[in-house]
Order: sequence, then structure tokens, then C-alpha cells
Amino acid sequence: MFCMEQALTHFYLSAHQWAAIQPHLPSNRGHRPRVDDRRVISGIIHVLQSGCRWRDAPAEYGPYTTLYNRYNRWFKRGIWQYLFREIAGSLADETDMAAIDSTHIKAHRCAGGGKRGLILKPSA
Repeated sequence: MFCMEQALTHFYLSAHQWAAIQPHLPSNRGHRPRVDDRRVISGIIHVLQSGCRWRDAPAEYGPYTTLYNRYNRWFKRGIWQYLFREIAGSLADETDMAAIDSTHIKAHRCAGGGKRGLILKPSA
């Protein structure tokens, strides 16, 4: 499956966005240094925005296994919820409004109706 957004543009966190996120990132728990957090988080956001598979992530973000593993581990540790809460809390003092919605609806291809169109015909 090929992702059209992947072919058109790549997402990368701006300096302002990175400055808001960086202080809230967890420290390195392992013995090996982590790869570039900004690149990996940008890749995770790209995959989540575009809806493509982890395997289809552009090579600019690094190996897709790194993206998936980082997302999965941080999800299990509650880091994504913590980041969302902290960043949303910091935006509370802003004069602009920020709306974040993760609602999505998946419908089967036959949910759009049958071949005959409307069952009930409007009367004249």
C-alpha cells in the first residue's frame, strides 16, 4: 500500500514545536544513546497523520522499526499522554484557540448506499 502524503511531503517539527516538546521528553534510560529524538518524533507524527503503515515511512526518519518501537514503548509508559497533557496545558494561556480531535470513522464501501440510489423518493 502506497501512501500519497508520503510522496508529496515530509513532516518535520519546527524549532518552535521542538522547543515546546523537548523539555518534557524522558531521559535516556538505556546504556546506548538514543537516536535523534526530533527526527524520530517527526517520523511518528508523519505516520500517524498520513495513516500509512510503519513499514512505508520515508527513509529520512530512520528505520521504520525504530519509529514503531519508540511509539509503542512510549505509549505503554504513558509518555504520549504526558506530552499531550503538558503541551495542551501550556497552550491554555495562549490567546489563540487550539482544537485537537482524534475522531475518525471507518465505513465499509457498501455503507454509501445501494446501486439504485435513495429508497424513499421525495414527493412532488
